[in-house]
Amino acid sequence: MDRHITVPFEGEEAASLCAGDYVYLTGTIYTARDAAHKRMSEAMDANEALPLDVNNNVIYYMGPSPAREGRVIGSAGPTTASRMDKYAPALLDMGLKGMVGKGKRSQAVKDAIVRNGAVYFAAVGGAGALLSRSIIASEVIAYDDLGTEAVRKLEVKDFPVIVVVDSKGNDLYETAIHEYSREDRTEA
Repeated sequence: MDRHITVPFEGEEAASLCAGDYVYLTGTIYTARDAAHKRMSEAMDANEALPLDVNNNVIYYMGPSPAREGRVIGSAGPTTASRMDKYAPALLDMGLKGMVGKGKRSQAVKDAIVRNGAVYFAAVGGAGALLSRSIIASEVIAYDDLGTEAVRKLEVKDFPVIVVVDSKGNDLYETAIHEYSREDRTEA
């Protein structure tokens, strides 16, 4: 099912999404990768404020390439989400509603997604140049010294993602494996 969602979004919207849904995000999302997550974790441990309010927001695990002349951002493809797995449950418990990356998530992250009524989206790896066309504004808001791993605020329009883990814990990677490995499949 194709869905169009304005971000940030709340729990009711997250609850309405199902693993396998194609979603087009429009609004504000934030980027953060390994180094930024480590700094945010250190800030949380020190009872310091995070550089963004994660409540009802979406974090995209992405580090863009430099923008070419006349472009807002360079190639903007997803990075492997599992590298943020040790940080994700705490951010989800703080109200994060969505994450965008590629690849599987740990059971601890999936449990936190269910516990907090959130979702994990996948963006297509290798399609960074195409994905960048859906980004209409980009601004570094924290950790500028990290270069491409700085935290950015992105304005997106019809940014294409797929729901991989929904708020009920359904995991598209697991269900797809079962669907395509069934013995009773018939050859076309």
